[in-house]
Amino acid sequence: MSARTHQGVPPAPPIAPGTRLPWWAAALPVLVFTALLALMATGPGAPAARGDAEVGRVLQRIQQTLTP
Repeated sequence: MSARTHQGVPPAPPIAPGTRLPWWAAALPVLVFTALLALMATGPGAPAARGDAEVGRVLQRIQQTLTP
């Protein structure tokens, strides 16, 4: 008696060329990045927080990158 073999997972159907992302799929990462950058730039300045120089260097490097 022969045993049945497993054929594996069927291939996924091809993605239609007209498939588009919803608007929030592109806007959400931009919004989160902007919010985090704003928090880094204008944080409350907790007394126990260290590394203000590193944040300044990061923001300065971003500014240098974005200016022509």
